[in-house]
Amino acid sequence: MATRGDSPSRGEPRCGTVHHPLFARFYARLAPVLDERTGVGAHRAELLAGLSGRVIEVGAGSGLNLPRYPAGVREVVAVEPEPGLRRLAAGAARHAGVPVTVVPGVAEELPAADGSFDAAVASLVLCSVRDPARSLAEIRRVLRPGGELRFYEHVRAATPAGALLQRALDRTVWPRLFGGCHSGRDTVAAIGAAGFVSVRHRRLRVPERGVPTPISSLVLGSARRP
Repeated sequence: MATRGDSPSRGEPRCGTVHHPLFARFYARLAPVLDERTGVGAHRAELLAGLSGRVIEVGAGSGLNLPRYPAGVREVVAVEPEPGLRRLAAGAARHAGVPVTVVPGVAEELPAADGSFDAAVASLVLCSVRDPARSLAEIRRVLRPGGELRFYEHVRAATPAGALLQRALDRTVWPRLFGGCHSGRDTVAAIGAAGFVSVRHRRLRVPERGVPTPISSLVLGSARRP
């Protein structure tokens, strides 16, 4: 069962829309291919495994995670600011095995009440938010005490040369070309600084073999609101 509706509590945020129409079309075509060919699809499945209760997905994109939520999830509220991607997510929601509501909103101002979710999912989104600290504070706010954050994110490369390249790209062309993405953020440190505890993660390389790209370094992990 899947539905699409309005925000469940606070209404549409004042800054609830982000327009990246060219990137949205590019991402919608490329992401399913990468999921299949580079192992990202398996990472998505691992990210969502074992979730239950009420879940908010921050930056749902075109909805590639939505059909993967396990049966223990009672409801997913999928927040996406880009109109084109949000339409695609609404279509994906119709194929989900759990109830899904797709709503407009940005990570820095989530359309949800305090402590209203058992879990939050951030999947390839904290690299592109305008204010990572504020976004993580919002995620913490909407989680109940003890609620879990699952994250799968591009992060700073482990090698000095890779990190240097990321810094150069992030200061120039990369965010403009790829919907605000910053390839080299230290997202794990930011999660800890936002007050989350029990932060656990493992590093991944995508693709596992071949020449790395500026976004080959990823982490998959979890944390909890105290």
